[in-house]
Amino acid sequence: MPCPSGQRRLQRQRWGTSFGQVAAKLQSSEVAGPLGTLALSQVKPHSSTASLRAIKWHDDLRRLGVELPFCIVHDFGMLLTAGRQQLELGPRCNWSSQDPGLAEDCRRYHDVVAEAHQSEAARRAPQLQMSDDLVTVVLARVLGDVAQGLERGPAYEPRLPLDGSLFERLLPQRLMQLYRSVDRTFEQSAIRKVARTRLLILTLTDSLDLDTLRLFGMVGLSEGGALAQVELLNSLEAPEANDVVNFSLEILPSVLETKAKPAASTVAAFGYSGLGRRGSIDNMVLTELAWDDLELTRRILNNEVLYYAREQQHEDEGRDHLLLIDASASMRGDRATFARAMALATGKKLLLEGAQVVYRFFDSRLYEAHAAQGQDLPTAYLLSFKGEHGRNPARVFSELITLLDLNRHAEVPVIHLFTHAALYIPREIVQQLRSIAQIAAVFMLPSGGQLNLDYLDLLNAHWVVDHNVISRSNERADAARTILDDVSPSPGDQQRAVITPGSQAHKPSTSWIES
Repeated sequence: MPCPSGQRRLQRQRWGTSFGQVAAKLQSSEVAGPLGTLALSQVKPHSSTASLRAIKWHDDLRRLGVELPFCIVHDFGMLLTAGRQQLELGPRCNWSSQDPGLAEDCRRYHDVVAEAHQSEAARRAPQLQMSDDLVTVVLARVLGDVAQGLERGPAYEPRLPLDGSLFERLLPQRLMQLYRSVDRTFEQSAIRKVARTRLLILTLTDSLDLDTLRLFGMVGLSEGGALAQVELLNSLEAPEANDVVNFSLEILPSVLETKAKPAASTVAAFGYSGLGRRGSIDNMVLTELAWDDLELTRRILNNEVLYYAREQQHEDEGRDHLLLIDASASMRGDRATFARAMALATGKKLLLEGAQVVYRFFDSRLYEAHAAQGQDLPTAYLLSFKGEHGRNPARVFSELITLLDLNRHAEVPVIHLFTHAALYIPREIVQQLRSIAQIAAVFMLPSGGQLNLDYLDLLNAHWVVDHNVISRSNERADAARTILDDVSPSPGDQQRAVITPGSQAHKPSTSWIES
């Protein structure tokens, strides 16, 4: 065991090696260019690895066409993700004696950052738990106008590697050296633009819909990448999405109390259950080693080697649930709000109970499927989708039957339909669909309307919600919770309910899904 002095010597050697590797990376303008912009940064996170997230934000913003210096993306991103106890505001470098003009620009930039740090979005940042895709979209919304006003891009191609050691020991002298290594006209014009557009940036920051950001944190984002970020931008800018968000937040707390039920295991805890041709080297039968080298090689190539095998547990995956949402012209306003919020809450409840959830919109055609991943729903897609292709239920459900036939599994899928009271599907089509799937529907009546459909007796379950219920916030939430209480992936009896103003909907003890 080395003595303490030897340990210190080894540690210094390791530090020297890692420092040399970092110094070698900094020779490239692709790394020195963006990293040197931190000489203008006004936000210092207490953990150097926290800055690694800013690399992804910066790269994703560039893919969205928002070209900004790394320091600006870093500073505003840190304000929206880190708590106030995890960072401090202040300049990293003192430019007063080196460049008084730049020092004045940094001071004005610092004032904007400090005011943004006092916003409600920055204050609630730790509670929102925003993903990197969501942070990218919020930054694009807040800083997009700053990027549009810049005439030229950086004098380098930024390609920062995901290496936390780059952000360690960034002393002012080294930052100044990196800053001066390339032309910084782009960075200086960008921080001046931030100072000039101070009021716009602060207004956009204060106008962020924190309820929408909170909803994304609760139900997640199952899709990532540039397409998901575009959908996120659309959902943040869509005025009708706000109603869906508010209603979803009313009914989701009761859904989030759902717990997955534990299942008993059939795998033997100890010992082996037999012999097999596949396994790990640890489970190989020891007598196999008695063969000579050529014979053992032949047995391995021909898959003849014997292994001890354990009992395998074949767990069935959760039942497939397809949530179909009507996006035709009849589903506007309160009906669209109720349908999409119910679809979000239903999907989250089913996920928590171990089911597989897929969403599809339809009008005169059946749109592409968006599946939930893990415990995350395609929330941005559900909030931003717009259908503009009329109405053709016969075509839609005929296509759905074809798709279900092509992807038939042992478990019968369950279809959850959210639509209006005038969805006229030919009865024979519903009969075909009912033979390969279980169907539940939530019908929303127009004002003074009635439900007169000839296929209701073919459904496993349906609920009818009166327009007067949908238009009253308290009764709407009660109706949604009543329906959600009946939704379950486990088998049970048929259920039907009509929810009218002032009615006390009956709450059954069994599920509506048939075995």
